Amino acid sequence: MSEWRLTEGASPALAAAFADLDAVFALPGEHITRDPLSEVVRVECDGRRYYVKRYHGAGKGLRRFIGRPRVKAEWQNLKYFAKWGIPSAPVVAYGLERKAGAFVRGALITRELAGTEDMAQLALRDDACLRDRAWVDGVSRQLALATRTLHEQHFTHNDLKWRNLLVNGQGELFLIDCPTGSFWWGPLLRYRIIKDLACLDKVAKYKLSRSQRLRFYLQYRGRQRLDGCDKNSIRQIVKFFEGRE
Repeated sequence: MSEWRLTEGASPALAAAFADLDAVFALPGEHITRDPLSEVVRVECDGRRYYVKRYHGAGKGLRRFIGRPRVKAEWQNLKYFAKWGIPSAPVVAYGLERKAGAFVRGALITRELAGTEDMAQLALRDDACLRDRAWVDGVSRQLALATRTLHEQHFTHNDLKWRNLLVNGQGELFLIDCPTGSFWWGPLLRYRIIKDLACLDKVAKYKLSRSQRLRFYLQYRGRQRLDGCDKNSIRQIVKFFEGRE
């Protein structure tokens, strides 16, 4: 069984280049990343660049049969982001193939967010924008709103690191790469929320001031002052990765 979908309004050139899984897996392009289960290549079509993520497997044993394949989780999560108004990479095409119920391969194609760079790279080179209080505050507010929106939906990113945050020259923020994001409830949701916030703080504690980090948390909570629960949450956030870095 093969499932492949191209978003509405695709140009004839895109429809031909991304016609089906066979065509997508035959596409040449610039290799960006590769791991045992997937690879990402960048291709150009119709004057724009696209990221093609191709999955060759779902894992070992029962993972091929049980649960949601990572590629499906990734395209569904990006569609959730769009539904909730969270800026992210536009999905262009997606699908997967199964044989006898087992995952065989799948792909997700997103349009490049032109002029963007991930925040981990900004931190790595100690970019001047991180010392611009107005720039930091603007990005912080966008990130706080996006993170709060996810968590209000009982959804956590589960890999909310600076490398998965893109910003452009206008200081606009985009969330990307969310194959392990999922819905949670009760204590598990609480734990995952703390993990998301701790992931963000792993780099923030080295690149931002304490007041900027606190301001982000207050923006995330949508309040002006901390209460007792907030103080407890902050302690959990800053201690989350203790001994694991």
